[in-house]
Amino acid sequence: MKIPNTSRIAKTTLLSILSLAGLMFLAPGALQPASADGGSTKTPTFSNYELAGNPFTTGASVGTTCPNSLRTCMNTEGEPSIRAAPDGSFYGSSENVFCVIGGQCGGTFAYKSTDGGQHFTTLPLPNSASSGRIGFSPAGGDTDIAVAPVRNLNGFFNIYAASLATSPPLANVYVSTSKDGGGSWLLNPTGASIPVDDREWIAADGADKVCVSYHAISATNDIFVTCSLDGGATFTQTGNAFDPAHVAFLAGFNNVIGNLAIDPRNHAVYQVFSSVASAAELAQCTIFCHVHTVWIAVSTDGGLTFTDTIVYNNPNTNLDYGHQFINVSVDIAGNIYVVYSDNHNIFYSFSKTLGQTWSGPFQINKGQSKTAIFPWSSAGSDGALDVVWYGTNYFDGVNPPDNYPMTAAWKVYFSQNLKATTPGSTWSQIAASGIIHYGGVCESGVTCTGNRDLLDDFGVAASPTTGLAAIIYTSDQFVDSTAEPATRRSSTSPFCTRDTTNDIDCEHTNIAVQTGGPGVIITTTATMLAVAPTTLTGPVLAGRDSFAVTVMPTLPDMTTRTPATIATRILGT
Repeated sequence: MKIPNTSRIAKTTLLSILSLAGLMFLAPGALQPASADGGSTKTPTFSNYELAGNPFTTGASVGTTCPNSLRTCMNTEGEPSIRAAPDGSFYGSSENVFCVIGGQCGGTFAYKSTDGGQHFTTLPLPNSASSGRIGFSPAGGDTDIAVAPVRNLNGFFNIYAASLATSPPLANVYVSTSKDGGGSWLLNPTGASIPVDDREWIAADGADKVCVSYHAISATNDIFVTCSLDGGATFTQTGNAFDPAHVAFLAGFNNVIGNLAIDPRNHAVYQVFSSVASAAELAQCTIFCHVHTVWIAVSTDGGLTFTDTIVYNNPNTNLDYGHQFINVSVDIAGNIYVVYSDNHNIFYSFSKTLGQTWSGPFQINKGQSKTAIFPWSSAGSDGALDVVWYGTNYFDGVNPPDNYPMTAAWKVYFSQNLKATTPGSTWSQIAASGIIHYGGVCESGVTCTGNRDLLDDFGVAASPTTGLAAIIYTSDQFVDSTAEPATRRSSTSPFCTRDTTNDIDCEHTNIAVQTGGPGVIITTTATMLAVAPTTLTGPVLAGRDSFAVTVMPTLPDMTTRTPATIATRILGT
């Protein structure tokens, strides 16, 4: 690492360097051990429980904290998303799949955790409550959530929940904003500047900027990015993710959209998708083209204009990426990761050059996850990445997941690499849940004819304070435990039963919270103990015999220099 500016060296940092030649003891659990190739030496562990959000009960379980022993943590939501705030809080959203009390159809549910994911409380519903009409939800499909990286003037991080319009269907993108930590919401029904939309994503920047990306069906499925500079009150800036050099063959209903991400450090906007590789290829497959090329659209002017770059072009033009969906995330150092599935395996590519050049693909899944779909990622420190997906041990090499037999048992898989920017580094892998579904998984959206209980995506986020992960996912299994009770219409009327397991009647949203193992925020802290005060210099140290410091592990020539010469080198004394 580079030696920091001498004027900014804290005295405690100097002490940590001096201690390298003396007595130093590591604080228990302070270091995150990893193998030489990036795989952790500790196995992550997870605890699973169901969220509250029962639309069959008055109040829809708003204010209920889960898990609890009252068996009130039950819901009928699916296709959830999750993000972390800079203070370590988690916010999740999920869509209701039933028409229930008061004719309420769809509707987005939201959740908040202030203890690292150990508990989540159900918030007021972002779009039905804020619409001002009881029993009416103007939106609910394809929910996504974003958290501002900077506090607003009232000291909160803005929360944004995006949903597709359901009344009328796909008319626009609804964005609800909370400026008080999820206590209340303000609805904007025109989050998309171009109407008739599908599969929106949302990302936040600064205290009040939020951007929504979406397929504009009326514009031949171009991907547009529309931004608000006033906390979601108005969306006045729109850019096309397809640049002029590529729009002719990327548009035309010839792409699969992925999510949107914004790097809060340099404000670059990243939109991923899959399509064909060139105009010449499009000319050869005018009726149906396989989207075998992974692309990224990069904006360095805040989303006004984009430049499209190929992340990976598979020469096998019979493959498709985007099952479901292509995912992008950015770590603290600005490294970009794109994760994608070919309906069999999960791969990732990374860029250290703001998306201009890419390394990869590298396969992630292994062992018991012979099929891996629905990837999502969450990045942390430089090179540290978590990836989750739905996986099963079944794979016959012929049938897509939609046609898998009932012997295919699906679970949530979690994989981690603390050196993901090292080509060929090893990924850890663990099943973070029990069985969540059996049989086929349809990935054709509203055109599905098979089982679509898992809908189209789910998510993971890592706490910026601990680095530990919280996964939000869908299950359609009858469990009926204290942590995962079966949904009921009332105290006497069951809805999810043993007979309706593995069906939509048992569909619900769960949390898998990481309870052990390393996180993706790499900390290297240590404590210096039993150092006589007389051996330390500086008035700030008087009377102190222990203190916490941060180790700078890659200072050059450390073993050949004395404490005095090290101090001279850094402080210039």
